[in-house]
Amino acid sequence: MKFITARKNGQSFVGVLDASETLVLPLTKKENGFDFPQSMIECIELGDEFVKQAERVLQQASQSDFLELDAVELLAPIPRPRKNIFCVGKNYREHVIEMGSKDDIPEHVMVFTKAPTTVIASGAPILSHQEVTEQLDYEGELAVIIGKEGKAITKEEALDYIFGYTILNDVTARDLQSRHKQFFIGKSLDTTCPLGPCIVHKSVITDPSALQIETKVNGEVRQSSEKEKMIFPISEIISVLSQGMTLEPGDIIATGTPSGVGKGFNPPRFLRAGDEIEITIDQIGVLKNTVANL
Repeated sequence: MKFITARKNGQSFVGVLDASETLVLPLTKKENGFDFPQSMIECIELGDEFVKQAERVLQQASQSDFLELDAVELLAPIPRPRKNIFCVGKNYREHVIEMGSKDDIPEHVMVFTKAPTTVIASGAPILSHQEVTEQLDYEGELAVIIGKEGKAITKEEALDYIFGYTILNDVTARDLQSRHKQFFIGKSLDTTCPLGPCIVHKSVITDPSALQIETKVNGEVRQSSEKEKMIFPISEIISVLSQGMTLEPGDIIATGTPSGVGKGFNPPRFLRAGDEIEITIDQIGVLKNTVANL
C-alpha cells in the first residue's frame, strides 16, 4: 500500500493510492467504529491496526469515494516531523571516494541530522538560497520510516520496527558544510529536504537493500546505485541509532547517497535556479523538484 498526505479545500488528509496511482482514497471517515487520524504520524502510531483498516476501506470503496490525484495538493508524507531527520553519511563506497579517498571509508555508522523545517513535498520549489550559498548540491536517498517505539534494537529485529519507505533528497550547501566544520547548518536550509511522494508500506518491499536509486538533473542521469551497495545495511543503522536513544513512530532515517553528486564532478556541477531534480526508486515512485530563483 502507498500512503500520501494531501490537501483539498484547505483541509489536509491521509490517503491511500489505488492500483493505478492516479486516484487517492481519503481516509477521513469513521468506519465500523474506527476513526482514522488526520496526520500520518498519528496513523503510523496505530501500527498494524491502521494498515488493516486502510486495506479494508480500500477494498470496500466505490469509485465515487476516490479523488483524482491531480485534483489535490500533494504534501510531504510527513509534512512536519516531530524531530530532526536522521541522516547517514558516507554509506556508499564510491560516494566516499568521490568526496575524498578510500581512507575516508568509515568503520562505524556516521550520523548527522536535518531540521524538521527543511521538509517539502514533491513538486514544491527548492529555494536556491543565493544569499548564503553558491554550492547547492543534490543527494538522492532511500528513507526509512520508523513504525513503533524501540530502544536497544538488535540487527536481527530491526526491520520489524519499520513502517515503510520513501524517497528523500538531502539537498546540501557544500560551502556551508565545509565552512562550519560540521553538517547541520549546510544540511538544514529551508526547503532542502524534499520528501515523498508517498510512503510505501514495508509489506510491499521484501528486500529494501535491492532497491535502486536513480537521480537525474535536467534529464541527465547523475546518480545510479545499480552496482553500489550500502556499506552499513538498514538493519545495522536502526540498531546503532537505538543504542541509548529511543526511536519513535514517524522518525525518518535517510540511508545515504550513491556516487554522482554535484561536488564529485571535476569541475563541480552545483545546482542553479531552474534545475529540475528527479529521483526515482523502484517500487516507490518519483520525487521531483525544481530549484527556485530565491
